[in-house]
Amino acid sequence: MSLQEELRQVEEDLERLRAEVAELRVQVGEVGPTDAIERAMLINQADEQENLVGELEARREDLLKRLSEGGERNHAGPRETPQGDGTRMP
Repeated sequence: MSLQEELRQVEEDLERLRAEVAELRVQVGEVGPTDAIERAMLINQADEQENLVGELEARREDLLKRLSEGGERNHAGPRETPQGDGTRMP
């Protein structure tokens, strides 16, 4: 799988998980006060999915960085390094 395909998949997963977390949070608000166990389970499930969202966001950032670095190497040629005196060294 290419980096771009993987990035697209991660973004789709993020969108789906964010929607699921939002729905779980709505359900928590709708559960009556006598359903403490169910409420706790929904909150726990939402928290776990939010952790997954965080992991996917980190993965997405890594993929974007790798794509950016790969794009610079492939399209911009060798990188120049700025020197202290303002000149550039290849």
